[in-house]
Amino acid sequence: MPLPSKAFQRWLHGIAPDASTADVCRISGIKRTTLAQQLVRGKVAEATLVSISRAFNVNPVAALATFEAYAGLAGEAVPPTPAELVSQIDTLDLLRAMVARSAPGTAGPGQSLAATPHATSVRNWVDAIDDGELRHRVSEATRIAPQNFSAHLTANRLPPELAVATSRAAGVGPAGGLVATGLITEAEAGWPAGARQEALDRMTRGELALLAGERLQALGKSLRRQEQDHERTERIWENLG
Repeated sequence: MPLPSKAFQRWLHGIAPDASTADVCRISGIKRTTLAQQLVRGKVAEATLVSISRAFNVNPVAALATFEAYAGLAGEAVPPTPAELVSQIDTLDLLRAMVARSAPGTAGPGQSLAATPHATSVRNWVDAIDDGELRHRVSEATRIAPQNFSAHLTANRLPPELAVATSRAAGVGPAGGLVATGLITEAEAGWPAGARQEALDRMTRGELALLAGERLQALGKSLRRQEQDHERTERIWENLG
């Protein structure tokens, strides 16, 4: 949910009372036309707030929490669950870990992980916190149609307010979904340094193999759908001559 421009301007005046709009845009790297258009429309994107927060050394989560729609982000950071941490590990990193542990004479743990988010981070995060009824609860709480929620996951995206609502419905830390979407970093969400790596290292070879297999199966289905879509498009063009 974009932030009301009046509330945003009050917040901006609070953190940078002497900065002009031009100063804010220059320091944060936001185009003046982009910010001006958002202010005129009365809706400022969360990503804009995050960029400005970082530029003025304000934690983006704390900044978002000052707005009514994101009040649930206030307070001490809630540690992510092990499942959430593993969900934010790229599939290629899982495969590397599995190969390393399978090779004779290699310890396995300690590899360097790719940064968040990854190609399926949103969908994996939701799957990691889903008890089987999560989608239903999110749909009831937000009035989003289940098929629309599924479409977001297929596209590996969630609007920030929907990510927070999903966290709330799952009973996990409110900022986890914002990390999965890439709006904020692990550190900004209060995740302990190296937590993803530690979660990976704690997995047994069996758990790692099972998860990597599930990821590969999902990837295979996705790639096959893309191939089929491409084949259909090619046939249409051939029929059109």
